[in-house]
Amino acid sequence: MPALVTALTFVAVITAIMTEKIHLTIAAFLGALVLIFAHIMTLTEAVEYISRSYSTLALFFGVMVLVRAFEPTKVFDYLGTQMVILAKGQGKRLLLAIVAITTPICAVLPNATTVMLLAPLVPPIAEEIGVDFVPLLVLMVLVANSAGLLTLVGDPATFLVGDAVNLSFTDYLSRLSLGGVLAVGTIVVLVPFLFRDIWNKKLDTLANLPHPKINHPRVLMLGGLIISFVLLFFVIGELLPVPIPPPATALMGAALALWLAQSTKIDTVNNILQDVDWSTLLFFMFVFVLIGGLEKTGVINSLSGFLGVIIGQNIFLGSLLLIAFVGLLSSVVPNIPLVVAMIPLLKQYLVNVGFVGSEILSPDFAGQIPVEVLPLFYAMMFGATLGGNGTLVGASSNIVAAGIAELHGRRISFKKFLRYGLPVMGAQLLVSAVYMTVFFLL
Repeated sequence: MPALVTALTFVAVITAIMTEKIHLTIAAFLGALVLIFAHIMTLTEAVEYISRSYSTLALFFGVMVLVRAFEPTKVFDYLGTQMVILAKGQGKRLLLAIVAITTPICAVLPNATTVMLLAPLVPPIAEEIGVDFVPLLVLMVLVANSAGLLTLVGDPATFLVGDAVNLSFTDYLSRLSLGGVLAVGTIVVLVPFLFRDIWNKKLDTLANLPHPKINHPRVLMLGGLIISFVLLFFVIGELLPVPIPPPATALMGAALALWLAQSTKIDTVNNILQDVDWSTLLFFMFVFVLIGGLEKTGVINSLSGFLGVIIGQNIFLGSLLLIAFVGLLSSVVPNIPLVVAMIPLLKQYLVNVGFVGSEILSPDFAGQIPVEVLPLFYAMMFGATLGGNGTLVGASSNIVAAGIAELHGRRISFKKFLRYGLPVMGAQLLVSAVYMTVFFLL
């Protein structure tokens, strides 16, 4: 009975999120409370499941504070204008400029955060130069979701999976970043066909285009040093004699950014912390409780047995199936709860078929998972991240862009997004499967 209640609760939460009847944070919150009130787990156990995933919460809190602290410098407004300036009157250059500016930012910042910062700048600029802003917003979202594969910290899904298998930042760069490059490259190849009207368009005069200036240039310069410090320690932190993991680096960067903002009086600590995306952080916490319930009641163990029947001990076949299955599922189910649910499922499967010992199921596991089974987890990263490009509800950044479009009097319908997202997702999943095949054979 507890297993059935837990499974139905999880399905109900996912359904509520997919249909957007209830805000995703409220849906997860209510789901977690159902498990507590049904005595499936105690409040103490719920907090324990949250604490197991402290690294994810710490990383994204740190990055959110770091980004928000430098918002008064108007650097993101400046970057938005640069997209149009780089276009030099040609639609094709405008599209490529969106790719060029969005990609490096989303390699180190959560994609939804980047879209929140850059997307509001697109509609007014597009209207000034006589271009429909909806395709531009869709392109930005597709690039943001794809560029998250470039680094371990670029997307919640990549970090969640990487953290679960103790994958370091540098290991990710050497093994998987090329897959992110191919994902973004796939979009570049498809842009002339999917965005044909804008690609061939000559832009209106840029004379009336607003040219925002960067405020507090000295503060921004010091902020650049802080961000450089964070990026450097993302790469080398885990190689030091006393390892410094990415979440600790992000928190240190956030603390330094708060100190800089407060000491230079460009903003107050209260204002910065008020603007942190607390709803997303709380959503993470409640989802961890729901997955804890599935784990405690044996649902995950049962599903892992089913996975074992389908895949057996064929890791290569399993990797290709996971890219397709997780990719398609992630196009209609938000990838964060999907990944959080799949990680213990995959681990339990590996234990059931005898590839690894049961010690990997421990939340304190700090060892290395055998290299030969890692492609399963890599496949899950590709599927969960790129599947979000398929439909309007596939990723949080998609929803953010749709909200911004409505604020400016336009609507990104499910069908409209599908026109661009489905071909991109299909091509990217196919390229990822080829990449995984080559990776596996090598």
